[in-house]
Amino acid sequence: MYRYDERDRAIIRDRVTQFRSQTERYLAGELTEEEFLPLRLQNGLYIQRLAPMLRIAVPYGLLNSTQLRRLARITRDYDKGYAHFTTRHNVQLNWPQLEDVPSILAELAEVDMHSVQTSGNCIRNTTSDPYAGVARDEIADPRPYCELIRQWSTFHPEFAFLPRKFKIAVSGSEQDRAAIRVHDIGVQIVKRGGEIGFQILVGGGLGRTPILAEEIRDFLPEEDLLSYLEAIVRIYNQLGRRDNKFKARIKILVKALGVEEFARRVEDEWARIKDGAEKLTPEALAWAKSFFTAPEYETFDGASSDADLQTQADGDKAFSRWLERNTFPHRVPGYRAVRLSTKPTGVPPGDVTDRQLEAIADLADSFSFGEARVTHDQNVVLADVPQNRLYELWQEARKYGFATPNIGTLTDMICCPGGDYCSLANAKSIPVAEAIQRKFDDLDYLYDLGDLNLNISGCMNACGHHHVGHIGILGVDKKGEEFYQVQLGGSSSENASLAKVLGPSFSRAEVPDVIGKILDLYIEQRQPEEHFLDTYQRIGLQPFKESVYANAK
Repeated sequence: MYRYDERDRAIIRDRVTQFRSQTERYLAGELTEEEFLPLRLQNGLYIQRLAPMLRIAVPYGLLNSTQLRRLARITRDYDKGYAHFTTRHNVQLNWPQLEDVPSILAELAEVDMHSVQTSGNCIRNTTSDPYAGVARDEIADPRPYCELIRQWSTFHPEFAFLPRKFKIAVSGSEQDRAAIRVHDIGVQIVKRGGEIGFQILVGGGLGRTPILAEEIRDFLPEEDLLSYLEAIVRIYNQLGRRDNKFKARIKILVKALGVEEFARRVEDEWARIKDGAEKLTPEALAWAKSFFTAPEYETFDGASSDADLQTQADGDKAFSRWLERNTFPHRVPGYRAVRLSTKPTGVPPGDVTDRQLEAIADLADSFSFGEARVTHDQNVVLADVPQNRLYELWQEARKYGFATPNIGTLTDMICCPGGDYCSLANAKSIPVAEAIQRKFDDLDYLYDLGDLNLNISGCMNACGHHHVGHIGILGVDKKGEEFYQVQLGGSSSENASLAKVLGPSFSRAEVPDVIGKILDLYIEQRQPEEHFLDTYQRIGLQPFKESVYANAK
C-alpha cells in the first residue's frame, strides 16, 4: 500500500485550509452559489436531494485499519452513523452538514485520506482489481501503475477542467475484474516476449449513450504509460465538446472521429511528448513497485491445508456455502481472499454502519495484515487470510452481518442510492433492491441459478451500471410517476456486452414478478452448465420478451 510522505501530507493539508476559507466565505455570503459550485466539486462535495453528500477517495480500493476506524468515527460524529461504498471504490457520506465538511476533510487528512477529484470534470479515482497482487491469473500487479496514474492525474493543471468527468481502470489479470471496457480509458496489462506492457482501450462509458471502449494500441511499453495517457487526455481536452454535457464524454469524440482517426491523433501527440517528463525511468517504476511488496506470509503445506479446510467444510454446511461463494483462490498456498458481503436482505447494497466499519478494521487487523479493499460491486475484500483461520473469520463476520453467502448471485446486486438521496434520479433504487432481495431470499434457489449479476440505476447516469448487468434495471420517469425499465444481456467482463431493453417499463410493484418470469424462462431453457448470460446469448431477447409480456393488456 502506498505510504504518504510529507509532501503528500502538506498538499492535502493546504487543500483543507483552502477549502475551509472558501466554505466560510460562502456561508458568510461572500461567495455566490455559482462561485462556490466548482470549489465544492473539486473537494468531492455535492448537494443532493435532502442534504450535502461528500465523496471520499479510496485510491484503487485500498484502506488500512486506521483509515477504516477514522471513517467510522466520522460517520458517527458528523453523519447519521453509516456510509456507502460506490462502484469506484469510494466512500460516500449522505448527511454531513456543509459547515462541518472542512473539519471532516481535516480529520481525513490526519490518516492520509481526502476527497480530491472525486467529483468535477477531472480525472476521477482510478479503479482496479480487488484481488490485485494475490490473484492466480495475474500477469502483473496493477497497483503500482494505479498509483503512478493517481500521482500524475492529481492536481494536473492541464486537466482540471476537462469537457466532462474522466475515468480510468487498470486490469492486471487474464480475467477482467476492473470493467476496463466501460471506462474512458481501460488499461490491460499484457506481456510480450517477457516484457510488461499495456493494451490501451479508449472511449468506453455508460450513462445516456453506453459504448464499449475500443483498442487504440495493442502493446505500449511499460515506461510510456503516463506519456501515452497524457496524449489521450490532451486530444480529448482539445477536441471534446463543451457546448453540450450530454455529448462531452470522450466516447462521443471517439465515435465522431472514428477510432482510427482518434488513434492517429493520439500517436502524433505522443510522438511529441513521449521522451519528456512523463517517461517512466527504471527508478520511478521501482519506486512505485516498492510500496506493493508481499506481506510476511506464513509457509503452509498447500495440500495439507486444503485437506483440513475440506474437513471443516464437510462438517458444517453453512460454512461450506460461505467458503464456496465468499472466498477466492490465492496465489500463495494456504491462503485465500475473502469477500465480506454488504448485502444481507433488507440492507441497501453497499451501506455499512460505523460499527461495521470498525468491525472491518478489527477483521483486517486480525486476519489480513491490517488491510481491506473496497470492490467495484460494493463489497469488501480481505485479501490475505490464512486458510486455517477461515472458520474463525467466518464466525466473526457473521456477528457483524458480513457473512451472507451470496457473492456472485442475484442478491449480490449493484445498486446506486437512487431517488432516496440523489437529486438527479428519476426513481428510487433501494426499495426495488430490497423487494428483489426479499422475493429471492432462498439460498438453494440462488445457487441453482448460478452466477448472475443484477444492477440497478435510478437514472440514465448509470451509477448502478445497469447497462452491463446480466439483468439491468433503470428507473425512468413516466408522467411524473416512477417506473422501471428492464434490460438483459449485459456484461462488464473481458467479453463485455451492453444489455438490450426488454420492452415497456414496469411499476415498482411489478418488478420482482417480472424478474421472476425472466428467471423461470432461464431455468426452463438453460442447458447443463449454462449460466444466465450463456442462455441469453444462445436464445436471444425475444423469448424473454414473450414470457414477460405474454399476458400484458
